[in-house]
Amino acid sequence: MTGLKLSNVRKTYGVLEVIKDVSLEVKPKEFVVFVGPSGCGKSTLLRMIAGLEKITAGDLEIGGKRMNEVEPSKRGIAMVFQSYALYPHLTVRENMGFALRFAGVPKNEIIKQVDAAAQTLELGALMDRRPGELSGGQRQRVAIGRAIVRKPEVFLFDEPLSNLDAELRVHMRIELARLHKSLAATVIYVTHDQVEAMTLADKIVVMRNGLISQVGSPLDVYDNPDNMFVAGFIGSPKINFIKGVVDGVSKSGLTVVLPGYQDAKVTFATKNSSVPVGDSVTVGLRPQHFNTTGKMKFKLNVELVEHLGGESFVYAGNGSGDLITVATQEGRGLKSGQKFDAHIDPAKALLFDANGQRVR
Repeated sequence: MTGLKLSNVRKTYGVLEVIKDVSLEVKPKEFVVFVGPSGCGKSTLLRMIAGLEKITAGDLEIGGKRMNEVEPSKRGIAMVFQSYALYPHLTVRENMGFALRFAGVPKNEIIKQVDAAAQTLELGALMDRRPGELSGGQRQRVAIGRAIVRKPEVFLFDEPLSNLDAELRVHMRIELARLHKSLAATVIYVTHDQVEAMTLADKIVVMRNGLISQVGSPLDVYDNPDNMFVAGFIGSPKINFIKGVVDGVSKSGLTVVLPGYQDAKVTFATKNSSVPVGDSVTVGLRPQHFNTTGKMKFKLNVELVEHLGGESFVYAGNGSGDLITVATQEGRGLKSGQKFDAHIDPAKALLFDANGQRVR
């Protein structure tokens, strides 16, 4: 497999700029996920790589070769869409081999490649069925098989699991991870589902408004977000954002007071002391980081408890209307209206300036 490179890529429709100066390198055999809210440009960027959208400015290289003007069929890519796009009158075998027949590949070679893909995807018992006789997950596996037989340099997936129910999405995530490992393929995968991004990716590309907000491994993006948008988009339940004010600055860091929570104070061992005393900041606390022993304590009133079996999500506030979400395995006895002490290790807290950028 080969990798690809985007250099200062832009896409405009008249005066509307959809992709704004995007640069990215995807290494061979990497599983890269583009993630972001609807309208952020992730699918447009994928279609530009596929050749289905023209690149307005910048360069696309696949395997070290410039591909801007190369026809989609000659780019060495295969794309799997959200819709299965199978021919309803053809069998599974015929759907999987269609592109090879169209390309004039000899019949015996088509049989060989289709059978190999069918074995990889466990489709052997379904080869003579038509799409109408298959489940959603089976149809998606056929669509993936149709891509595999082409032996592409790069696989492109555009929200392939969006049409599946929750249980089947989990199953297909596992299947896609296994497939990537067995094929040692270069994969670019688009989704708005951050759970898919976290569980599948070697590298996550978080997009917003046509720009890349951050690139990194799933845990790097989760643990060390560059800004409030990334921190809020990655992680479930969502991170808690609490308004604060810088109360003290020293060579060792910043002290922030949280006026809405008994004037609780938290010290950040940051090297950036450019945020002055009195500035408004935001403190980010992930629900999973609360515990029963942390030095920082919040006195809260329970508003709602969601019991999920192994853990509970506690939504609690201080009477101001703002709620903190706490993920805990000790919440079975909690009920609405109870007093609740939430503890957290201050070292787990994240600090953002007035512009939403991370203060490190």
